[in-house]
Amino acid sequence: MTLVHDRPHSHGGPTGSPSERFTSRNPNDFAVPSTHDEDWRFTPLARIRSFFEPFQPDAVIEGEHSVPDGVTVDRVDPPTVAAFGSVLAPADRVSALAMTHAHSGLHVRVAPGAEPAQPVLIRRTGVSGRGYAHHVLEVGPNAKVTIVVDNGGALTLASNFEISVGDGASLTFVSVNAADPGAVQLESHAALVGRDARYRHISATLGGGVVRILPTVRFSGRGGRAELIGVSYADSGQHVESRLFVDHSVPDCRSNVLYKNALEGDGARTVWVGDVRIRPAATGTDTYELNRNLLLSDGARADSVPNLEIETGEIAGAGHASATGRFDDLQLFYLQSRGIPADEARRLVVRGFFADVVHRMGLPDLEDRLMTAIETRLGVSIDKNGTEETYA
Repeated sequence: MTLVHDRPHSHGGPTGSPSERFTSRNPNDFAVPSTHDEDWRFTPLARIRSFFEPFQPDAVIEGEHSVPDGVTVDRVDPPTVAAFGSVLAPADRVSALAMTHAHSGLHVRVAPGAEPAQPVLIRRTGVSGRGYAHHVLEVGPNAKVTIVVDNGGALTLASNFEISVGDGASLTFVSVNAADPGAVQLESHAALVGRDARYRHISATLGGGVVRILPTVRFSGRGGRAELIGVSYADSGQHVESRLFVDHSVPDCRSNVLYKNALEGDGARTVWVGDVRIRPAATGTDTYELNRNLLLSDGARADSVPNLEIETGEIAGAGHASATGRFDDLQLFYLQSRGIPADEARRLVVRGFFADVVHRMGLPDLEDRLMTAIETRLGVSIDKNGTEETYA
């Protein structure tokens, strides 16, 4: 057991604790974001200011779906779906605007007991313009499925995903964010996890200009488990922000968070904020969150803010850890002293940094894609520095 308290406890960032979050479907209930707001103080507001007021969507997005047996995917007007709004309650102005103004979205339904052999694959490739989207995903009781959302191109979008995981079901939800430089993704991913259900949220960000993703998890029955895994590689001028909230309000549930970020280049920025709340009724909770950041060059910055609020002493365990460090020259020297060339030694160190989180994803194709992309980008950065040939 990592941490136990016999009275309510909180520690973490400037607010002191996650506490009760204000939510509303009405965008006007939220002030226009400013750097004085805790939820926005790390965000480059000047680059996304156009999303703070309603706009006429003109996005051109090419979509491609791969849908196995036992699953249906329909394009809908989100408010016409019965489950619309049953899971997601907007916690910021952008999410509320997307919920109000999105007239297009996907309704994904996984039949009870279904266990598709292949993942559900949803590709979104932005061509031009800005847009709103709101998607509803319903996984029936005792189903087992992986859903992959692959984002690319000039995707500039404010969107919501609300995800219902039925009793006894298992869902792995994967968000791959590999859009073009200058693209903007502002997304809220809200999940409700049923009794004895398992939910895995995987976020992999290797592209885009500003990528801000807010995963939230709530539990509706005993025995629910949630695992949130994230990996990102930010380069010059790229901003990657992850703000998580795990709300334990029922007994005997577990959550585990592991995020790792690497940063290379002037102006590269990552933000990770992890909020976990254990309410008085959530006895038997077991939770842990971990964030690690690796700075590969000067001019890069990583902010990490873990928050933990415990309102009952009757828990199995709770804790968090966070660390940010620069590239270890001693490791590099050690490898070079063993005859390993500098560029290969550098790749080995970065590969080792990411290895545990990538391998925990349990998706070999995604693991290979991520490690290849990371090594390619690292090779390009080595070439830009003029020290070695580009790695191919």
